Amino acid sequence: MLGRLYENQNCSAARALEIVGERWSLLILRDALFGGTTRFSDFQRSLGVAPNILAKRLEDFIAAGILKARSFSPETGHREYVLTAKGRDLKPIVIALTAWGDRWAAPNGPPVVLEHEGCGGRVKQQLYCSACHDNPKLSDVLARPTNASRVAGRR
Repeated sequence: MLGRLYENQNCSAARALEIVGERWSLLILRDALFGGTTRFSDFQRSLGVAPNILAKRLEDFIAAGILKARSFSPETGHREYVLTAKGRDLKPIVIALTAWGDRWAAPNGPPVVLEHEGCGGRVKQQLYCSACHDNPKLSDVLARPTNASRVAGRR
């Protein structure tokens, strides 16, 4: 079994995987981001995930600042889990993963479509260059080390 941490990796993707890369994590986020799911019982019903695993993922998201918990029933102590700005910023990742899944892992076609709420048009992600304002092809995108990676002595 792979470890959860990537201490030897000086890589933002590895750091992000430490937070959202466990099984069920992106599905929990999908339900929160697109389904408005906030309650434990609703996450469990939607996903069919074991309660102990769901509780751990939700607590990890709270610790990472992706969700915040607030009481919705003081009598029972039940909480709801609400996305923070940090959590909402994961929406493009779920959109990109969904688009990849639609293309390569959905033999019967996409099970959902992503639409612009304002006009109903289909939503697509695009690469964008902040310097020339072009939409570069994937093959034209490079990863170059920054000063931070040079200081760390790794790429």
